[in-house]
Amino acid sequence: MASTDSVVASVREHASLRLGALTAVAMMAFAANSVLCRLALKNTAIDPATFTSIRLVAGALTLALIVMLRTGAAPSQGNWSSAAALFVYAAAFSFAYIGLSAGTGALLLFTAVQTTMVLYALWRGERLHAVQWCGFALSLSGLLVLLLPGLTAPPPAGAALMLAAGFAWGVYSIRGRGCADPAGATAANFARSVPMALALSALCYRQFAFDSLGAVYALVSGAIASGLGYAVWYSALRNLSGTTAAAVQLSVPVIAAMGGIALLGETLSLRLLLASMAILGGIGMVIVRRR
Repeated sequence: MASTDSVVASVREHASLRLGALTAVAMMAFAANSVLCRLALKNTAIDPATFTSIRLVAGALTLALIVMLRTGAAPSQGNWSSAAALFVYAAAFSFAYIGLSAGTGALLLFTAVQTTMVLYALWRGERLHAVQWCGFALSLSGLLVLLLPGLTAPPPAGAALMLAAGFAWGVYSIRGRGCADPAGATAANFARSVPMALALSALCYRQFAFDSLGAVYALVSGAIASGLGYAVWYSALRNLSGTTAAAVQLSVPVIAAMGGIALLGETLSLRLLLASMAILGGIGMVIVRRR
């Protein structure tokens, strides 16, 4: 009996460690998108439209391969509306990182995503409790502190684009709720977004600038940080509660900020630190009480 209990405990411990590892890898992959995009646009000559096109093509191919290996068939779900939201997210994300630091961009993105989803829930009739309203107000106060004019304020155009990217990703997430096969739908939506990205590159042909290192960053962002990252995240999601899944994403802006400091020489300003504490703490209050 004791031996059986020991085996069961060992299996559970192994499953827990595996789940923790998958979740950590997914969060690092999501944060890596911010760092890779900023690296490409700051340190190489590649233009944002080309970066977006390469990223989406690489993500589409990687996700299609994963789905075909898993099911034996090409991705067939998804729709054009979700693909358009995905494209807007990716394009605005790239153009925003011309001037934003990795940590600031990730924080703005995450704030916009969560705010969009909370506002949608309110529109659908969900009611917030007092603690949630306090958390929501705290998050908006932190966002205001971050965006107020000053020497360390992010560029207004870049901040607006990143907030738009977050709104688009929030819409994409809302549309994907209840999907029976999120990985397959995401693969199909990535494929549908490719023509939109190529059209954007054609419209921006005067700004076209190819850079081999920048293209490598885009490929890694699309194939690994996006394609494999989403696949790992969907694998972990099957065993995460809603609260845990939402809460662990609070780590993404923090990881992105650390990556920006380590790889890009960015600094953690007092404004960003205080805004991050307010925004992430407030969102955490909304998420935990809501679940």
